[in-house]
Amino acid sequence: MGVISTTQEFNSAIAPLRMFKAFIIDSNKLLPKLLPQFIKSIDLIQGTGGAGSIEQINFTEGSEYNSVKHRIEEVDEENLVCKYAMIEGDALGDKLEYIAYEVKFEAASNGGCICKMISNFHIIGNFQIKEEEIEAGKETVMGIYKVVEKYLLDNPQVYA
Repeated sequence: MGVISTTQEFNSAIAPLRMFKAFIIDSNKLLPKLLPQFIKSIDLIQGTGGAGSIEQINFTEGSEYNSVKHRIEEVDEENLVCKYAMIEGDALGDKLEYIAYEVKFEAASNGGCICKMISNFHIIGNFQIKEEEIEAGKETVMGIYKVVEKYLLDNPQVYA
């Protein structure tokens, strides 16, 4: 088993605490609301949302995947860090054991934030992930962040 690591970073005009609350703390309610064409629901199936909890993301009919499960490893509200792992679901296929993620929101000098994400793909056997697949995943994540950012810009009272 090998591990392929990628990093991704983007700047946002939204303050780090607001982004953290929207994207991490309240994502189970917010993402299905903002992305109903892709996400049917996000259900907490074990725990209360903190470390050790498991959530299942259910995708809409016609999506590439049916569902995935994430295990929450750490939610650090003081440092605005969340660590979680995709542990189950058809997105892993038979080539990935799991994918570990670390997301951190840091203050930027303009009052907004810098979001940093590290993804560690834990591979079964000698499987190689194609660069195009990694880039497509990054583009999907960036698209989700942009939708959340636009919602927060349009609704400055939310998560204030």
